[in-house]
Amino acid sequence: MNPFPVVGMVGAGQLARMTHQAAIALGQSLRVLAVGTGEPAAQVCADVRAGSADDLAAVRSFATGCSAVTFDHEQVPQEVLRALVADGVTVHPGPDALLFAQDKLVMRRRLSELGAAVPPFAPVGSAADVKAFGAEHGWPAVLKAVRGGYDGRGVWMLDAPDDALVEELLAAGTPLMVEQAVPLRRELAALVARSPYGQAAAWPVVETVQEAGQCVQVLAPAPGLDDEVAAGAQRLALGLAAELGVTGLLAVELFERTDGALLVNELAMRPHNSGHWTIEGARTSQFEQHLRAVLDYPLGTTTPTAPAVVMANVLGADGPVEMGMDERVHHLFARFPDVKVHLYGKAERPARKIGHATVLGSDMAAVRERAALAAHWLSTAQWKDGWSIHD
Repeated sequence: MNPFPVVGMVGAGQLARMTHQAAIALGQSLRVLAVGTGEPAAQVCADVRAGSADDLAAVRSFATGCSAVTFDHEQVPQEVLRALVADGVTVHPGPDALLFAQDKLVMRRRLSELGAAVPPFAPVGSAADVKAFGAEHGWPAVLKAVRGGYDGRGVWMLDAPDDALVEELLAAGTPLMVEQAVPLRRELAALVARSPYGQAAAWPVVETVQEAGQCVQVLAPAPGLDDEVAAGAQRLALGLAAELGVTGLLAVELFERTDGALLVNELAMRPHNSGHWTIEGARTSQFEQHLRAVLDYPLGTTTPTAPAVVMANVLGADGPVEMGMDERVHHLFARFPDVKVHLYGKAERPARKIGHATVLGSDMAAVRERAALAAHWLSTAQWKDGWSIHD
């Protein structure tokens, strides 16, 4: 019999895979609920249960014997979550909190009630609603699926009314909202953790660099961010975690407007892409911290291990890459022996996140350049600066 806790994680993607790695060092076991054996965490975890997040019987069976149940994605139906709680299962975050990460409209309304700054928004029941919103707040506007969108999916930029698109989406059963397009300087993220006991911890605020709606780099700490503004973002995230009853991790994605004001964009209640840098870049990684939090352990210190840390996502190339990934890693290490690589065990396809590379140093510009070179090489087997593997 295992004398150590078993944490159940619904979902078996790369977040569960990296959480499994953190669990090993803590003497814990991670059990994952996987749809298929080829999922990233299912490839490495010893305790894998088959099932989907919307199958109550499968989730109930999976949860039996777990000290706590948590998630690597938010797409778990509320009725499943509430059934687990009714069964006496410890669920972190609980359904009341997770709802705010599942439903953008519910989140926007609650944050507005709490006085958090968010873009002007409105629910959409017809194309006329979008037209009326644009007439009041101006164009462009952002049309969003209320549930399920990520990495640019479920988001449509509208420079003018598009009745056909709105009606098509509504006819397909997609709940929609519209919000004002924010004049952006950049995007930021504030990552915090909170335990059931109420202890909380925050990492430095980071900049998330976006291309085509997808995060390509995370810069820690966010360059040029005023200390007071950064502290305010951390206080905001910690306050939201407490007000919403979050247990585990909370990532607050922020817009920094061109006038310097910060607005809340999205919430995530799980390990998050903006926190991958913490594996090597902080004394306690987001994955270890999430496990500590859901088991109500004392939280770890979040002190950075270097003045500048950059995480660059490795994305699948647009076309076939002749060199195998193992050989690409070999050549990367030959050129940059200090770069840390995390591969997710996912098949390569265009723009798919298949891994990330992390670089630490003292000069943000130099660290960022190395991270970009490393990630592009792993994606394409091409050095953007023309360096030759034969040199």
